[in-house]
Amino acid sequence: MSLPATPAAGAASIAGALGQANAWPFEEARKLVARVEATGQTGVLFETGYGPSGLPHIGTFGEVARTSMVRHAFQVLTQDKIKTRLIAFSDDMDGLRKAPDNIPNKELVAAHLGKPLTEVPDPFGTHASFGAHNNARLRAFLDQFGFDYEFASATDYYKSGRFDAALLQMLAHYDEVMAIMLPSFREERAATYSPFLPVHPRTGIVMQVPIEAIDTSTGTLKWRDRDTQERFETPVTGGACKLQWKPDWAMRWHALKVDYEMAGKDLIESVKLSGAIVRALGGTPPEGFNYELFLDEKGQKISKSKGNGLTIEEWLTYASPESLTLFMYQKPSAAKRLYFDVIPRTVDDYLSFLDAYPRQEAKERLGNPVWHIHSGAPPEPEILRGAGNQSTAITFGMLLNLAAVANSEDPQVLWGFLRRYAPDVSPLAHPRLDQLVAYAVRYYRDFVRPAKSFHEPDEIERAALANLSAALAALPADASAETIQSTLYDVARKIPRYQDMKAKGATVERPGVSNDWFTMLYRVLLGESRGPRFGSFVALYGITETRQLITDALSGDLLRKHAEFLRLG
Repeated sequence: MSLPATPAAGAASIAGALGQANAWPFEEARKLVARVEATGQTGVLFETGYGPSGLPHIGTFGEVARTSMVRHAFQVLTQDKIKTRLIAFSDDMDGLRKAPDNIPNKELVAAHLGKPLTEVPDPFGTHASFGAHNNARLRAFLDQFGFDYEFASATDYYKSGRFDAALLQMLAHYDEVMAIMLPSFREERAATYSPFLPVHPRTGIVMQVPIEAIDTSTGTLKWRDRDTQERFETPVTGGACKLQWKPDWAMRWHALKVDYEMAGKDLIESVKLSGAIVRALGGTPPEGFNYELFLDEKGQKISKSKGNGLTIEEWLTYASPESLTLFMYQKPSAAKRLYFDVIPRTVDDYLSFLDAYPRQEAKERLGNPVWHIHSGAPPEPEILRGAGNQSTAITFGMLLNLAAVANSEDPQVLWGFLRRYAPDVSPLAHPRLDQLVAYAVRYYRDFVRPAKSFHEPDEIERAALANLSAALAALPADASAETIQSTLYDVARKIPRYQDMKAKGATVERPGVSNDWFTMLYRVLLGESRGPRFGSFVALYGITETRQLITDALSGDLLRKHAEFLRLG
C-alpha cells in the first residue's frame, strides 16, 4: 500500500526523509517498529483509557490526539502494511465512589454508591445507566474531532467472558500479583488488600474486602460481608468480580495484547507495577510514553475536583481544534500552563507552521507539527493579497489589535479592514479566516479589552510619535507593509533612546533599533506590552487611521475612553 498523500511533497520524497524524521511521534513509533520486527506480529493495538465517573475533558482529548499521532507515524514508517487499531476503553465497571456535584438528581445517584457505573441509574434520564450516559458522551466527544477508534466497555468485556481466561490466569498467579502489589501499600492497606473485587450477589456493590481463600480449580474466591459476616464464594469470571485498577490495567494489556498506551507522569509507578504484573502473567507490557501534566495560571497541577485550568469547551470558544491539537503536540514531556493566555500564541504558532509548510523540504515537513496534526495532509494556508500583490499572513494577535483600535466586538468591522486591504477576501473564500475573526472578537471581548493598560507618553515619546505620524503622512495610502516597517525603523534610528548599537550591522551612521521602540508603540497605541509586526498592522488598519490613533493617544483620548470603559464595568 502507498504512503498517505502529502500535498506537493510526493510520497517518494517523504519516504526518503523518514530515516531522518526525529519528531517525537516518530521516535515513539520506532519503538513499535522494533516490537513488530522482534515478534513478527501482523497487527498493532493502541489503547487509551477513560474513567466514566465524569465527563470527558481536555486531558482525554490530549491522550487520544497524541496516541493518534503516534499511530499515524507508525503507519507511515511501515507503509501501512501492519494493521493498526485504537481502542478507547471505558472502565465503566468501576464502583461509583461519590455522586458528582455537577449532575441533576444527585440523590438518585447517591443511593447507589459502590455499584458499577453501569448499574447506577442515569440522573439525566437519557440512558440505561450513568455509565452508559457518560460512555455516550465520550463517543460523541471523540467523534466530534474525527478520531478513528473502537469503543470498548469494561462491563461488556467482563460479562461477555472476553476477560475470563485472563482472569483465571490472574487467579492462578495470585501470590505473584500480591507480591508485586503489597510493597506499594502502607501496612494497614496491605493487610486487607486483594486484586480481586467481588460484586456482592445481593446488593450489587463492588466489594473492597479481604479474600479468605482462593480455589484455582473452580476459579472462585471466598470472602465475607463485613456487615453481616455472611460468607460467599464468587467466581472470578463472567462479571462476578472485577479487578483493582492496577491489576485490571495489567490484565487488560495482557488479555487484549495492547502494544502501546500513554500515561501521565503521575502514573509512572502505576505503569511499572502493571507492567510487572503482565510479566508475571507471561506477557509483554505495551510500549508507552509518560507525558507531563498541565498547570493552571498559578503553576499548580490542574485538577478536575478543583476545577482550575481550562476546559476543552473554553478553549474551543476562543480557538480552533487544530490549535488545541498543536498545544498537545508541543513538548509533551514538559509541564505547560494551560490557561486562557496561552491561546493567542498557540493559534498564531499554528498559523505560522501552516504558512511555512508549502515552502519546506520533505525532512522539514515531517518535523512540522501541522504534518502530525493533519495526518500528513495539512490544508493550504489562506493568504491575503493586497495592493501590488503584496501578501500578508493574518494572525490572531493582529485581529485582536484591530478589534482593540476599532473598539468593536462586531466581526463585520474587522472584515471591513480586511476587505479594504484585500478586496477579494470574503468569509466564503476564506472560511478559516472567518472562524479566526469570530474567535478573535470573543477573546477580545472577554480578555483583552478588560486587561488593557494604556501608557501615557513622556516628552521624548510624544515627539517620537509626532515624527512617526509625519513620516506616515508622506507615504502613499497603499504603501506595503515592508515600506511601512522600513519607515518605522527610519524614524526610530534618529532617536537616541531607541538606538541599538549592538544590533547586527549597526553603525554610527545607521544605528540599529531596539525593541523598546516597538514596545512603546504597543503600550501607547494599543494598551499592550507586545503586539504584531507593526508595519503589517498599519498596512491592514490604514495609514490615515493609524495617524488618527496617534493623535488620540497624544490628546489623551485613548486613556480617557479606556478609563470610562473600566468605570462602567
